[in-house]
Amino acid sequence: MNEQELRSLIEDVRGGRLSRRRFVRAMVGLGLTAPMASQMLTYSGIAQAQVRSAYKPTKRGGGGTLKLLWWQGATLLNPHFAVGTKDQEGSRIFYEPLAGYDNDGNFVPILAAEIPSVQNGGLAADGRSVVWKLKKGVQWHDGKPFTADDVVFNWEYAANPATAATTIATYKDIKVEKLDSHSVRVVFQKPTPFWAEAFCGTRGMIIPKHLFEPYKGDKSREAPNNLKPVGTGPYKFVDFKPGDMVRGQINTAYHEPNRPHFDAIEMKGGGDAVSAARAVIQTGEFDYAWNMQVEDEILLRLEK
Repeated sequence: MNEQELRSLIEDVRGGRLSRRRFVRAMVGLGLTAPMASQMLTYSGIAQAQVRSAYKPTKRGGGGTLKLLWWQGATLLNPHFAVGTKDQEGSRIFYEPLAGYDNDGNFVPILAAEIPSVQNGGLAADGRSVVWKLKKGVQWHDGKPFTADDVVFNWEYAANPATAATTIATYKDIKVEKLDSHSVRVVFQKPTPFWAEAFCGTRGMIIPKHLFEPYKGDKSREAPNNLKPVGTGPYKFVDFKPGDMVRGQINTAYHEPNRPHFDAIEMKGGGDAVSAARAVIQTGEFDYAWNMQVEDEILLRLEK
């Protein structure tokens, strides 16, 4: 697909002749990710609706313990040091980004109050900056308030070469400015259609300044909270055995009403694919096993 054809598709979305979902699917077919395709539309001035989950729970908790099985256990719980999905997912139990993505690649606000766009003034028309407004009333698990200072700190922390963060590529070429207690501006070196890489998704989880500031740069690996996370997420830290098990319990002060559904969560690592499938399908020891590649014949046999 050449540039003219791409621009034509974008204009079709703008004119209502092509749905946002179909555009995203077409771009995925060309090798882009759904979030990248969605960012292209927003950069082109085509705002998405402020997406909220259709799930509307009526109470918090009551779902018992959710037991998850991974092929390998998390080794640490600082998202800026995550090496692969195991560490990202282990960290995500406790930490949150400003925004995430739904199944169609649309942005969904999490710690952000809204998704920036050209229309609401959050995304600069020249593509050189974006303003994030933060959700108010959010607390860290220790009761301290979540503010713009935490967001700015995460940029400073990850962009510092001495930290040796695995997220450095996402943050090293931007600048982040605090505008007020609950808004920040991210400034890019040049216009970019991919303006939501920093602070979004698995590479955008935010750690608390008040606990990690003493461990910046070459002291970053010494932070006790690399193994004992204090986040803003739906679960509070209970226990962590590196390479084996992560445990969390419900955060009764979580900023999303009536969430989470489960009272506790366990993420277990280890075991072969067939044993994992058996633990979910046959014995019920676990509720979900991630990325276990098991032949269809074996799955059918376990289901009998």
